[in-house]
Amino acid sequence: MDAIRKSAKKIRHAGWGTLTEYEIGYRHADGTEQNLTREVYDHGHAAAVLLVDAEARELTLVRQFRMGAYVNGDADPHLLEVCAGLLDGDTPEACARKEAIEETGIAPKTLGHAFDLYASPGSLTEKVHCFLGSYDATCRVSDGGGLRHEGEDIEVVTIPFADALAMTRNGIIVDAKTVALIQYAALEGLL
Repeated sequence: MDAIRKSAKKIRHAGWGTLTEYEIGYRHADGTEQNLTREVYDHGHAAAVLLVDAEARELTLVRQFRMGAYVNGDADPHLLEVCAGLLDGDTPEACARKEAIEETGIAPKTLGHAFDLYASPGSLTEKVHCFLGSYDATCRVSDGGGLRHEGEDIEVVTIPFADALAMTRNGIIVDAKTVALIQYAALEGLL
């Protein structure tokens, strides 16, 4: 991009992800230049899937502990979300299917790509590939709950279609990918 001149890059931390400080020269639309310093966190890209049982008129979500919500002082840091995970070398569709099975115990009949999104592009590189997955009672292959060796302690939660949008409005569901997928499903007439 002509507006950006990279000048320096420093790794500030390398662990589960990498925190990098960038110093760039940025050319504004009016032609003036400004030096900017930004920190960006990279842990890879992810896939997420909203599981929809059209026959029962229900969605299956997961509830799990989220450190960011805890650090922010949320009354309950266990957030209600669509199942999701890092790609770790998988294709987005393979990751979405794998995460659905691991977290909810549901093997979706179909997976359809809905959209991709950045939840916080000001400081995160993560792009989330979002899917809708269809299922019915015959698709349950396990109890779900996630992988303990990955620190997961997941509760599987089924909610009626009628409650889904209200839960995004009243603050019960605050996770960005989950809100976006529920709203997308509603706009597509699936709820």
